[in-house]
Amino acid sequence: MTLIKSISGIRGTIGGKVGDNLTPVDAVKFASAYGTWLKKYIGKEKITVVVGRDARISGPMIHNLVVNTLIGLGIDVIDLGLSTTPTVEVAVPLEKAEGGIILTASHNPKQWNALKLLNEKGEFLNGEEGLKILEIAEAEAFDFSDVDDLGVIMVNDAYMDIHIDEVLNLPLVDVDAVKAAKFKVVVDGVNSSGGIIIPRLLELMGVEVVELYCEPNGHFPHNPEPLKEHLTDISELVVKEKADLGIVVDPDVDRLAFICEDGEMFGEEYTLVACADYVLSKTPGNTVSNMSSSRALRDVTNIHNGSYEASAVGEVNVVELMKKNNAVIGGEGNGGIIYPELHYGRDSLVGVALFLTHLANKKMTVSALRASYPEYYMSKNKIELTPQIDVDAILVAMTEKYKNEDITTIDGVKIDFTENWVHLRKSNTEPIIRIYTEAASQEKADTLALRIIDEIKAIAGI
Repeated sequence: MTLIKSISGIRGTIGGKVGDNLTPVDAVKFASAYGTWLKKYIGKEKITVVVGRDARISGPMIHNLVVNTLIGLGIDVIDLGLSTTPTVEVAVPLEKAEGGIILTASHNPKQWNALKLLNEKGEFLNGEEGLKILEIAEAEAFDFSDVDDLGVIMVNDAYMDIHIDEVLNLPLVDVDAVKAAKFKVVVDGVNSSGGIIIPRLLELMGVEVVELYCEPNGHFPHNPEPLKEHLTDISELVVKEKADLGIVVDPDVDRLAFICEDGEMFGEEYTLVACADYVLSKTPGNTVSNMSSSRALRDVTNIHNGSYEASAVGEVNVVELMKKNNAVIGGEGNGGIIYPELHYGRDSLVGVALFLTHLANKKMTVSALRASYPEYYMSKNKIELTPQIDVDAILVAMTEKYKNEDITTIDGVKIDFTENWVHLRKSNTEPIIRIYTEAASQEKADTLALRIIDEIKAIAGI
């Protein structure tokens, strides 16, 4: 299945047949559904939508289709052109727009693209809103404007700089401290828009930048998901350049990973932990991450006398719980930092600025900073099941088996043991159970995962 429709948008591979892949027809259909929903939902005479894209090869094509579809619906478009997900999220409220569309398939390979949809706050739509858009798209219930009522396009290519300024103006971002530290940093922009915006941010913070894969041509030089196995080039270059650290972002710049000065991974899970440690030291309060994220955030929050809670997986769920708990920082263990002082969305620029300020204040190496945090290791596995197997029944059976432990069932089943945890979730798109475990060593995390997998297979009779 290469066309995936969900409440958060539509994504797929370019080319192929209509309805099976992300073809021009599917892009137009889905943009029409969003615009139609927005007109009904907002109920204003005139509506404006902010549109931006990452540097994918298919970006300009999908961008033109989406922008001109919105124009055809009588909606005005503020066209940011090449941009990032958090930049579009920042632009929507600043422009007082009624919505936003980001054209990116995030960490997916270059043949993929997607439409991600925002509300008037620059935040992702909730499940109910997304469902209505899917229904409109399915029914093709579109009503386009006549020639006198077509929308207009306003090009604004200044928003990456505006976004940088917004980040640098945050009270907890100390540009002078970072400048005084004289950091040297290698940046891997995976040949997308992060290769423009991250070096620009760093240079304004007085950082010496060594660029790696920062040409925004959409030809990703490695798998764009910022995981250890994909990042050997930057790890080697950090050591060779005697840099203080490396910075890696995904194509749409909402996931952030750091490389220590010795070429080792800081750990994607610990991006949020380090930023939260700094924020909590200056503004005590609560934190939120999703249920599949490291326990280290809870530990650090407790040290600062705050309260930690875990949400269901998904940015919209994290944001909802952050608002409910008045969290001062939150995010996801995949390197997604959500700092409400600027906006409720994962933002690598905010993460970079907070992390460098923290590092400058600590006056220690990146590896020493990493060593100062609680040590946890994760194991991420999945079991592929036949369609005949009832995944829900398996999760119920596992809940019953471990009913005397601390169990959460808001998103699959999470079992919190004293020393470790396991999170079981079913995929929304295929018959798969995901098994995430965390423990004090990699061996213990792997052993727990293998035990749980065996138990699931026994229940399923496979």
